[in-house]
Amino acid sequence: MKMKTMYWKDGKLTLLDQTKLPHEVTYVECETYNEVIDAIKTMKVRGAPAIGVSAAFAMALAENAGENLEKAARDVKAARPTAVNLFWAVDRVMAAVKAGVSAMDEAQKMYQEDMETNRAIGRYGSEVIDDGDTILTHCNAGALACVDYGTALGVVRGARDAGKNIKVICDETRPVLQGARLSVFEMQQEKIPVRLIVDGAAGHMMQTGKVDKVVIGADRVAKGGVANKIGSLMVALAAKRFNVPFYVAAPKSTFDYENSIYDIEIEERDPSEVLYVGKCSLAPEGTEVENPAFDVVPSDLITGIITEDGIVGPL
Repeated sequence: MKMKTMYWKDGKLTLLDQTKLPHEVTYVECETYNEVIDAIKTMKVRGAPAIGVSAAFAMALAENAGENLEKAARDVKAARPTAVNLFWAVDRVMAAVKAGVSAMDEAQKMYQEDMETNRAIGRYGSEVIDDGDTILTHCNAGALACVDYGTALGVVRGARDAGKNIKVICDETRPVLQGARLSVFEMQQEKIPVRLIVDGAAGHMMQTGKVDKVVIGADRVAKGGVANKIGSLMVALAAKRFNVPFYVAAPKSTFDYENSIYDIEIEERDPSEVLYVGKCSLAPEGTEVENPAFDVVPSDLITGIITEDGIVGPL
């Protein structure tokens, strides 16, 4: 990816507006921590690692403006409830500040670490990818979900960089279409062969032997399983039924060692995401909607979790 997901310059955090991709490449400048919160809420920046680093820079903006950091921390943590990286990042910055390190220095450190972490995930992940494999991925856990390189798509890049001939299948990932808009876009930019399918075709593709491995990202790894973009559970169940290895690629910052995956809050998003694509209405007026943003993949459906320290089992 030649374009940057985010960068810091002249006292501002500049974010690639992912709601406009793939048709328009535009950036938003955040001069206050509340503007970063808005970017997180509206999914201009999304993906657990990218949310975490953005949250760290939000705290740096709050510090630079002389804001009350305890209040800023509460506000930033309230932006989205499910991705644990958000809370981890804010807590890490607050601990650094209490230890005498500036929020900006800690945010910059986390920015660099994210790139190194993702490349390590890619190297370890490439070990389970065979030459000639076709990899199915759900949602977008690529460079656009991180500072750079990616987690699930970092595994794809790692296998490519290791000289393996691979192909990718992206499901569209309703309702916001991160697979269609973002993952396909990334793979095309990298010139990695990619095909797009509707979400409901994932089981068929595995049943007919067209998928060798599944690799997804994670918004939280906790006791009992993994929370990831809605639809991940259906993919995992199909993979189990048809004996397709199912891997999760996630940095250790995504691990929640304290809670059960079934006790976390699952974000419920605006019904309009389901009722409309752009300005096109998809359902009768007045249709009642449930729009959970994430679901839970139980531990027994997971082959392994690919981290920056190697491949581990579920918690």
